Amino acid sequence: MAVVIDTLLGKPGALRHPEKAHRPDQPSMRKPDWIRVKAPVSPGYVETARIVRANGLHTVCEEAGCPNIGECWEKKHATFMIMGDTCTRACAFCNVKTGLPGALDAAEPEHVAEATAKLGLSHIVITSVDRDDLPDGGAAHFAAVITAIRARCPQTTIEVLTPDFLRKDGAAEVVVAARPDVFNHNLETVPSKYLNVRPGARYFASIRLLQHVKELDARMFTKSGIMVGLGEERNEVLQVMDDLRAADVDFLTIGQYLQPTRKHHPVLRFVPPEEFAALATIAYAKGFSMVSASPLTRSSHHAGEDFARLKATRVATAR
Repeated sequence: MAVVIDTLLGKPGALRHPEKAHRPDQPSMRKPDWIRVKAPVSPGYVETARIVRANGLHTVCEEAGCPNIGECWEKKHATFMIMGDTCTRACAFCNVKTGLPGALDAAEPEHVAEATAKLGLSHIVITSVDRDDLPDGGAAHFAAVITAIRARCPQTTIEVLTPDFLRKDGAAEVVVAARPDVFNHNLETVPSKYLNVRPGARYFASIRLLQHVKELDARMFTKSGIMVGLGEERNEVLQVMDDLRAADVDFLTIGQYLQPTRKHHPVLRFVPPEEFAALATIAYAKGFSMVSASPLTRSSHHAGEDFARLKATRVATAR
């Protein structure tokens, strides 16, 4: 039986997913050629890792085992994961460590701003673990990070990828008041899969969060994403598109689910590239301003370039 061990920044031998350790191993499908990536070995990758370590930061690139880490870090693009490396949720798809998080680091906003400056980022994505233990879900910490980046790097555009702030009244207002350029919250999967894939969340609460952001600031770009390959039906994916457009979401990402370990939800299907292209065509027809859909699409992959196109689309359509 495989046991999931923390080999990143935790204590040696610590279980990353104690709630999954005694589950039976799930089948693991061989990856097709179209989602294979090169090992990260470039000088840019090494330098990005050095800056991240020097500032004592966590990245979702590492914690979630992102397949694009080599490409992004070579360009000095990193997605910072704030509020620690331990999540209070235990989603079946996610490789981020679960457990009881520690106290917030009051110096983290400045450390993130310093790393942003050193990496020379024109666009930064800030995400976090879920912090259900905090009264505001970490909203004030998000706002503090945004404020620190604005002060240190005023030309850098900021994208936040937030938790759902479930049952955290007023949290969305705090983050929106800090004025990020993009507010992203991922639905992750279709509603019929929530019980098994994302049991701590509620589909319509996530939809409502995105809708509420637009109510608070109609000019703020909103974004959401889902994974495919978890057993969803095509018509369910199309319904998610409709639900997001009803919430006036601007930007949709769709990527292939990849199983982190045998203790996680199995990949039930590898979706071929041509199906992603077809989904992108449909999403644009439904009214999204920007769509990124491919096997290796992730929320922060090419986020800066996509944001530039998103802004250009808004300007063009306003004429």
